[in-house]
Amino acid sequence: MGSGQPRKIVVAPSYPAFGKDKLFDGSDSLLNRDDVLLPTIRLRRNLAARGVEIHTDDHLYDAPQNPGETAEYYSFGILRDYDRLCSEFRLDLQAFVILEPPLVARKLYKALPLVSRYFARVYLHNTHGNGYSLDGVDRSKLHKLFCPQPYDDVIEGCWSKADRMDRIVVINGNHNPLLRLEFDSDERYSTRIAAMAELAKLDVVDLYGMGWGQWWHPRSMWPPYWRNYPTLMRIYKGSCRSKYEVLSRYRFSLCIENSAMDGYVTEKIFDCLYAGTIPVYVGPRDIDRFIPREVYVDGHQFRSWTEMWEAVRKFDIGRITAMKEAGRAFLKSASGLRYFQSLDSIFSHEPASDCDS
Repeated sequence: MGSGQPRKIVVAPSYPAFGKDKLFDGSDSLLNRDDVLLPTIRLRRNLAARGVEIHTDDHLYDAPQNPGETAEYYSFGILRDYDRLCSEFRLDLQAFVILEPPLVARKLYKALPLVSRYFARVYLHNTHGNGYSLDGVDRSKLHKLFCPQPYDDVIEGCWSKADRMDRIVVINGNHNPLLRLEFDSDERYSTRIAAMAELAKLDVVDLYGMGWGQWWHPRSMWPPYWRNYPTLMRIYKGSCRSKYEVLSRYRFSLCIENSAMDGYVTEKIFDCLYAGTIPVYVGPRDIDRFIPREVYVDGHQFRSWTEMWEAVRKFDIGRITAMKEAGRAFLKSASGLRYFQSLDSIFSHEPASDCDS
C-alpha cells in the first residue's frame, strides 16, 4: 500500500442482518435478492486488490486492533455515540452515507449538525437542503450521493426479450407513510396508489410487491390503501422472485419515487433500463441533471394517467428500440457510471485526521 492508504476499513451497515460481513457476501439469496449486494461485493474485491481490508463494524469487537493500527470508519446511516466509539477504538471517522430521503430517515437529517462535525464527509441526495434543514450543518462536508447500482450494462437476457405485454407493471412494496412520525408532504406513496387505481379502470396495469394483500397489517392502515383496496387486489399479482424477470415481460413500467426530494434517484429507473422496459418515471424536479430524457417517459407532463397511457400505447417499435438503446448507452456513459462506481468513489478518499486528535 502507498503512503496514507488505510490498512483496515470498518463499515456500520444499514441493517443488522448485514453484519458479520454479510454485507459483502452474495451467497444469501434473500439478502442478495436481485444482486442488491453487488456494489459492496465489488467494493471489497477492489479494495482487496489494493491490499485494503474491509469488514462490518462488529469486527472491531471480534478482532482486537493491532498496536498502532487505525481503522477508517464509514457508516451507512447508523448513529453512534462517537466520543465513546473513539475512546474504545482508534478510528478515522471518514464518511456518513444517508441512502434514504427525510420521509424515511428524518432522524438522520436532524442529526446532520452532529454528523457533519464528527465525519470528514457526509453523502446525501442533495447538498442544498431541499427537504431538510442546513442549520448548524458544516456544509463543506456535504457531498452528492449517487445511489449505488449493481450493473454498468443491461441484463442481456431480459433486455433483448421482444415478446412483451403492452401493459404497465408496477413493482413496489406496500408502505404506510403515516406510520412515520416524520411524515413528509412530499411523499408519493399515495400518488402511486392513485395512478394504479386510474390505470386499473383501463385494465392496463399489473402490481407486484410485498405486503399488498395484508389488509390487517399496520402498513395498510391508511386511507388511500383502504379506499382502493378492491382495485388493488384486482391488479395484484403477488411478490416476485426476480424484478428483472418480471420487468422483462412488460413493455412499460410505472416508476414513482417515494419522495419528491431533489436529487433523489433510486434503483427504480435503473431496474427498467437493465431489463429493457420503458420507464414512465416520476422523479425529482432536477432529474435532467442526472438522467437523460431520451431513456424514460416523464410522468409529470401528463394531466392524467389515462392521458399518459393513451400516449405511450402509440409508441411504435422504432421509438421503443431507440429508448432502450439510449438507456443502454446511458448506463455505459460517465453519467451512468457515477452510480455504478459510487461506492468506489466514496471509499477512495484519503484518510481524514484521527478522531481523537
